[in-house]
Amino acid sequence: MALEEFSREQIERYSRHIRLAGFGPGGQRKLLESSVLMVGAGGLGSAALPYLAAAGVGKIGIADDDWVELPNLHRQVIYFSADIGRRKTASAAETLRALNPDCRVTTHPVRLSASNIQEIVRGYDLVLDGSDNFPTRFLVADCCWFEKIPLVSAAAVGFEGQLFTVLPGPRAPCHRCLMPEPPEADRAASCRLNGILGPVAGVMGTLQAVEALKVLLGIGSDMAERFLQYNALEGSFRTLKRTQDPDCPLCGEQPSITSLSAHSIRRCADGQSESCHHGDLRTG
Repeated sequence: MALEEFSREQIERYSRHIRLAGFGPGGQRKLLESSVLMVGAGGLGSAALPYLAAAGVGKIGIADDDWVELPNLHRQVIYFSADIGRRKTASAAETLRALNPDCRVTTHPVRLSASNIQEIVRGYDLVLDGSDNFPTRFLVADCCWFEKIPLVSAAAVGFEGQLFTVLPGPRAPCHRCLMPEPPEADRAASCRLNGILGPVAGVMGTLQAVEALKVLLGIGSDMAERFLQYNALEGSFRTLKRTQDPDCPLCGEQPSITSLSAHSIRRCADGQSESCHHGDLRTG
């Protein structure tokens, strides 16, 4: 791709990208032609979304049915006190459009379900999951697998975070290879019940944006066969290997999950909607 295809403003806006070795004008053009859906506009989405827009991702979708509340503001830094009571999708979209007019923002202010998710995710090149409950996480992961859409999933609670990528394919481990079924409600940690150090959500959301850009550009080493754990108190990152499970109910040799019909989306066990839940994940 030649620089002549960019406007003068675009050349200046993306100059630090264009100068990157292995990136160049072609990489920037690829981002401008790409589309990403962010599921959840909480702590993770607040960090990932501005970086995706600033990077020049051409189309960004935001799926979230919540409103901005005061307890969100210590970590959901895309919102301000004046946004309390507004829909998160509307407020976040306004910020992204102001940040980069090259970015077309589509909002989906609905709770995802088996009846609407496929229509929403179709047409996006990649999905980021920053949702707040296990039923939604499993629905999103299963749908992306069936639709063959790459998924970058992250979670954060307390002082810890997790991240991995799923690239649907014949020998690639899926989400259920790592965690076959959602944990029981009393085993699922939540930001509302367990708290969260605000910047931890920012760290994991930013890493989601990094991995998303790498997948879109086809550069670097992806997280498709790895699982990243972050411990803020220790200041440490730990990477574990992920492998495909031949008995996996979704991608195994004899899968028992062949459609989204079994999914029933419900709200968190405490009736609230917070930034993220996570549990004990299985690694290879």
